[in-house]
Amino acid sequence: MKLGEKGRRVAPPVLEEWAQVVSIEVQSWPGVISATHWFLHDPTQVDGADFYVGDAELGHLHLDGELHLGLTPPLRRALIKAKLAEPFRWARDWVQFSIIDLSSALHAIWLFRLGYDRLHGITRRISGSPPR
Repeated sequence: MKLGEKGRRVAPPVLEEWAQVVSIEVQSWPGVISATHWFLHDPTQVDGADFYVGDAELGHLHLDGELHLGLTPPLRRALIKAKLAEPFRWARDWVQFSIIDLSSALHAIWLFRLGYDRLHGITRRISGSPPR
């Protein structure tokens, strides 16, 4: 979804411990716009933090630490095949990943960086393991 379609923009909430670490890191990247992610069926209920690069959604984090990230079809397939992310059943070309500890927070930052680079026209091959 485009930034302009999201409705009311409010600063992102404080998330659970490790998800907040990821949120702070992603918010620090040049050109990232962060805002509250609203609950799908109730746009008055906070459900996490959204991240945009320009008008394009990079992805979002839910209050419980679940990451949803938009990607290209080949990148999505490569991440799922390598078991570096799980398919997101509600949106084509998106993946999901749960943040539960420091290791998963570092992995989530790596995933967000792949998406961020993609939105800046930088393509990367998925080979080996991401930094942990």
